Amino acid sequence: MAQDQLQVLNALDVAKTQLYHFTAIVIAGMGFFTDAYDLFCISLVTKLLGRIYYHHKGAPKPGILPPGISAAVNGVAFVGTLSGQLFFGWLGDKMGRKRVYGMTLMIMVICSIGSGLSFGKTPSGVIATLCFFRFWLGFGIGGDYPLSATIMSEYANKKTRGAFIAAVFAMQGFGILAGGIVALVVSGAFKNAYPAPIYSVNNEGSTPQEADIVWRIILMFGAIPALLTYYWRMKMPETARYTALVAKNATKAAFDMSKVLNVEIEAEDDKIEKIVEMQGNNFGLFTKEFLHRHGLHLLGTTSTWFLLDIAFYSQNLFQKDIFSKIGWIPHPETMNALDEVFKIAKAQTLIALCSTVPGYWFTVAFIDRMGRFAIQLMGFSFMTVFMFALAIPYNHWTKKENRIGFVIMYSLTFFFANFGPNATTFVVPAEIFPARLRSTCHGISAAAGKAGAIVGAFGFLYAAQSTDPSKVDAGYPTGIGVKNALIVLGCVNFLGSLFTLLVPESKGKSLEEMSKENGGEEEITKGENAQPIPV
Repeated sequence: MAQDQLQVLNALDVAKTQLYHFTAIVIAGMGFFTDAYDLFCISLVTKLLGRIYYHHKGAPKPGILPPGISAAVNGVAFVGTLSGQLFFGWLGDKMGRKRVYGMTLMIMVICSIGSGLSFGKTPSGVIATLCFFRFWLGFGIGGDYPLSATIMSEYANKKTRGAFIAAVFAMQGFGILAGGIVALVVSGAFKNAYPAPIYSVNNEGSTPQEADIVWRIILMFGAIPALLTYYWRMKMPETARYTALVAKNATKAAFDMSKVLNVEIEAEDDKIEKIVEMQGNNFGLFTKEFLHRHGLHLLGTTSTWFLLDIAFYSQNLFQKDIFSKIGWIPHPETMNALDEVFKIAKAQTLIALCSTVPGYWFTVAFIDRMGRFAIQLMGFSFMTVFMFALAIPYNHWTKKENRIGFVIMYSLTFFFANFGPNATTFVVPAEIFPARLRSTCHGISAAAGKAGAIVGAFGFLYAAQSTDPSKVDAGYPTGIGVKNALIVLGCVNFLGSLFTLLVPESKGKSLEEMSKENGGEEEITKGENAQPIPV
């Protein structure tokens, strides 16, 4: 294959780690910081929205969002994200990574601000506009997934490519952490400025009017990091792999990368023509050739991301409900509105700090040593073990003296989600598909993940309700209970480990070696010790 490799692509593959790699990580990573902040900050304020807009005078407990409203508020951004992943993934292969990259960021900025403004004073008006803007916010976020992953994979060298792509994704952890910190600061400041009695003492007075500003500030803060990144995104040159292999402009690719790498690179237009005209190297997505070469790979990346996100987003969005069930967060009637936001944010921040963020960076450190396959299989396996360890003796964990143990075990499931499939499902689709289909296939894989997130967001909300009608939240039907819901998530994680067997190992290989775009006859293996399969 070496004789067919373009000089510009070979230069990228063997380049030593240098400043432009870290610049690309920061530029792409800040998008993911914003993505995670925007997607997960809503879970910090849903309880507050219920208190403000759905309070019933004289009720023994504070107001909560009705089932349909809660599902919409939590899930509408995921519907938008799924749509954006498919659309911008396809557009990134048609128009180029850079041209589309700025669009997604501006959508995120505008819709973050719009979410916080949410016009109107009536519950229906506020929630309707909130859901409208969060859908389009999700649409912009969706575009960031395939574009950021593809740009980073096409800029990286093959030795440390996994770490670079994982580092971009690891910024999600800081986004989740930032959401908790912002909520802590804002709710803490308002709590001190506008002290209020607890709900059981004064129903009406426990939610001061100023609380309506708190959730708006928390949501709008997501526009700031996105806005700061826009200029630098527009300065990035188009990736050489898109320019050379898709746009077929070897001269432009060599010129751009000569400036980036500070080396002289020859433009090889004649070799471009040879690669493009090579038999079997121009198939489309909906062809038998794609099915033969990459059908099982696409099934592997979509199925594992789908299963992972059912568990991951269920845990993230509803950890406040689980912590309330076991008593780690006090009963809502024993707090005022701002105190509840503060305690929920405190719980999320501790989980993010102790398990979510470290898990991401363990992946960054080990992915190019252990390989993608091993990390993903290990992560799913440990998630399964810890989920069953929480679920089967669930009654044991609900006792007051055992709550800290529950939180530790719950944190470990987050750790191995992030030192595991939550990172690798993002990395692998950006490495194993041809350049002209790379963004599209990553978008399809990511959209399958968001379909799983929608299942988790809507399903867990209902499933975790008590089997006892007297103990369910107002407006909800009876469910299967937290214990059985956790058992279901454990089974989902186990299925994820099985479907991981379809995912090829890409450690140490060039992108063209994985996709066979140079016409080589090498074979892709599933794992370090797996038997080779023809692609």
